[in-house]
Amino acid sequence: MQFSMQVIKTKKVLTEKLNKLGSSLNLGLVPTMGALHQGHASLIRKAVEENDKVVVSIFVNPTQFNNLEDLNKYPKTLDADLLLISEISEDIIVFTPEVSEIYPKTVVPKIYDFEGLDKVMEGEFRDDHFNGVGTIVEELLIVVHPTRAYFGEKDFQQLRIIQKLTEIRQIPVEIIGCEIVREDHGLAMSSRNERLSKETRLKAAFIYETLKAAKIKFGTDNALSIKEWVVNEFKRTNDFELEYFDITDVETLTPIIKKTNNLKYRAFIAVYVENVRLIDNIALN
Repeated sequence: MQFSMQVIKTKKVLTEKLNKLGSSLNLGLVPTMGALHQGHASLIRKAVEENDKVVVSIFVNPTQFNNLEDLNKYPKTLDADLLLISEISEDIIVFTPEVSEIYPKTVVPKIYDFEGLDKVMEGEFRDDHFNGVGTIVEELLIVVHPTRAYFGEKDFQQLRIIQKLTEIRQIPVEIIGCEIVREDHGLAMSSRNERLSKETRLKAAFIYETLKAAKIKFGTDNALSIKEWVVNEFKRTNDFELEYFDITDVETLTPIIKKTNNLKYRAFIAVYVENVRLIDNIALN
């Protein structure tokens, strides 16, 4: 399949191409692991609207997987990905490096101090995951030098960690968080959804329904009672295994015991269904 947009595989060629564009252009970056869906498309469209030029990276980053089976099963659909991107704009630069291009010596992540943002929720269940995320995102930000970089709020903890990364590494870029895009029945769009059977994919709307109910309860109930309610809801179904549910403040991601009027809160959830791990979250106030 032929595309007129530029698909670049090496940092050297990408750097040469971007240097020719000049430093005065606003440049947008959308980092992805491929298997693109309409959630990714919304990020790319926003980047196209807000910048003179856009780079979309497609790279399945091995250092952010703590499960080799999960890495091996991660879908790789490059032709379909390029088609989706080309339908948005043929003027986008696509960066598709090999693992050896990003990790020329050893496939290990850098170690970061994210000031505790990486120790809760995803970090509690996925060792070194956010060090892997930080490693690839820092590399992309250094190579591309974007004005803005775009990330979905489905991975809200990741978004906060990337904001912290740019702060501690003093990288001059605006990190843009974009709203979660959902399937018609409410399930947050994810590349992992493709691994679900059609029937289970519809049933998985239960995850978002539970989050919406938790949001309503947040108006009157305390965090502990809401968490107990969510745990009990999942115990009543055989289809889903709840890994965690937490309510945290948005800035520190610290699970709360008591609400404070001047803070913003979110509810986060991770669930296994058909051996596929799904995450979601919702703003509570």
